[in-house]
Amino acid sequence: MSSEKMPNWLHKRSELTPERIALRSEDEQYTFAQLNEGSKKMAQRLAQLGVKENDHVALLMNNNICTVEIIHGLEYLGAVMVLLNTRLTSFELTWQLKDSKTTFLIYDGDYEETVAVVVLGNQALQVAAVDQLLALKGKDAPLKYEIALEQLHTIIYTSGTTGNPKGVMLTYGNHWWSAVASALNLGLHNNDCWLLCVPVFHVSGLSILMRSVIYGISVDIHEAFDPAKVNKAIKHNQISIISVVGVMLTRMLGELIDLSYPGTLRCVLLGGGSVPQSLLQQSKKGNIPVFQTYGMTETASQIATLGPDYLTSKLGSAGKALFPAQLKIIKDEKEQGTGEVGEIVVKGPNVTKGYYGNQQETSKTIKDGWLYTGDMGYKDEDGFLYVLDRRSDLIISGGENVYPAEIESVILMHPAVEDAGVAGRYDEKWGKAAVAFVKVKGNQKVTEEELREFCRMKLAGYKVPAAFNFVDELPRNAANKLLRRKLWK
Repeated sequence: MSSEKMPNWLHKRSELTPERIALRSEDEQYTFAQLNEGSKKMAQRLAQLGVKENDHVALLMNNNICTVEIIHGLEYLGAVMVLLNTRLTSFELTWQLKDSKTTFLIYDGDYEETVAVVVLGNQALQVAAVDQLLALKGKDAPLKYEIALEQLHTIIYTSGTTGNPKGVMLTYGNHWWSAVASALNLGLHNNDCWLLCVPVFHVSGLSILMRSVIYGISVDIHEAFDPAKVNKAIKHNQISIISVVGVMLTRMLGELIDLSYPGTLRCVLLGGGSVPQSLLQQSKKGNIPVFQTYGMTETASQIATLGPDYLTSKLGSAGKALFPAQLKIIKDEKEQGTGEVGEIVVKGPNVTKGYYGNQQETSKTIKDGWLYTGDMGYKDEDGFLYVLDRRSDLIISGGENVYPAEIESVILMHPAVEDAGVAGRYDEKWGKAAVAFVKVKGNQKVTEEELREFCRMKLAGYKVPAAFNFVDELPRNAANKLLRRKLWK
C-alpha cells in the first residue's frame, strides 16, 4: 500500500462534502470548499515566495485557521513541513532549522524578535511573516492533486531526554494509517466535531487536522488551552471528541460545577503518559467518557487506545495496539509475560521510518521494524497495556525499581495538591532516592510531613519521597507533558 497513490486529501474532501463545516474558531468558520480554495490560494502565495516541491518549510505558528491553510497549501506544493515548537529559544530553533535543512521559515508576528535572532545564525534561510505572505497575490504553480503514501509529509522534533532533539520523519502513509486506526477503534459519526486545544506543531494537534479532512468532520480550533473556554465549547458547540493530557483534564474538571458534560461528548482521549488513578476515578464518577491512549511523535499520535467496551472494566489501561499495529513488552531482548515489566516496543504502518539525517539514532531505536519506545509498561492477563514511566525517568533505589508516575499519582490524591512531579537524586545509602516537587492548590496549606504520612499510607516505604519541595509551577512542554529532567533546574 505504501507505494500506491491517492487523491490529495483536502481536494477529495472538498468534492465529497463541500458544504460541511471543516473549521470553526472563535471568530469564523470555513466549509471544506472554502478551506480548499483558501489553501490553494495559499499554495500560490507560497510558490511566489519561492517554495517548490520537496523544499523543507518550517512553521513557527499559533493555532488558527491561517496556519491550517498554510499546512494544506504546502501539501498542494509537495513541500515538507518542519513544525517548530513556539516555546523554544532562538538557539534551539536555529539548531533545528539547520539540522532539518530548512530553506524557508514562515512565522506569526508574535515571534518577530525570535526570528530576527534566528536569521543572524542562518543567513541562507528565507523568512516571511504571515502578514507578508498574505500580502502576496500568488503565482500559478503546478498543484499536487495526488499523493504517494511513502512521501515525506512532516518533520517534528522530539524533546529528547539527553543531547539534541531528533527530527521524526512522518509520511503521508503514517498520518493516513494513524487516522484509519483511530476510526476503527472509536468509530466515526458524520456529525463528529473534534475540539483542538493542543498545539498544531505537536503531533496530537496535527493529527486532528489530518483526520478532519480524511473523515470529513469539523474541528473546533482554539488558539491555546483555556479550561473555561474549552468547557463552554463542549457544552454549546456540539463537541464530540477532545484530545487532552492529565493536567488539562484536571483543570477542566476544576472549572465544572456539576462535574458533567452533555451527551454529545462521546470521547475524551487522554494521553501524555501515566494518568493518576484519582483523575480516572473522578471522571468515572461524572460519567465522562475517558479513553486512555498511548502514543508519541514516532507513531504519528496514538498506537494503543482503550476500546469503548472497556472504559470501566480496564480503568487505568491504555488499551491494546490499534488495528493494524502490534505491541509487545521486551526486557533483556526477551518478550515478557503477563504482569512482567519491560520496555514497550511497537510496530505498524503509522510508525516512523526514522530520524532525519540521523541513521545512528534510527538504528538504535528501530530494529527489524520494531520501535523501541523507551517507555516502561506491562500487559495484564487479557493483553491490555499499562504504561508506567519513561525508562530514563526510572529511579533505582536500593535495587528496587521506583516509578515516578506511581508516586505522583498518590500525591495528586491529596486534596490540597494541584500538581506534582517526582525525580531521583543521588543518595549515599540507596544509590538514588525519590524527591517530590509539589504545587499546592490556591490558598490551601499542607506540610512536608503531612504529605509524607499520606504517601506512607499508600506506598511501600522505599517509594516514599525523601523530600518534598513546594514550587509555584512544574516544568511542562507545549503538550503539557511533565518534564521530569527539568525539575531540578
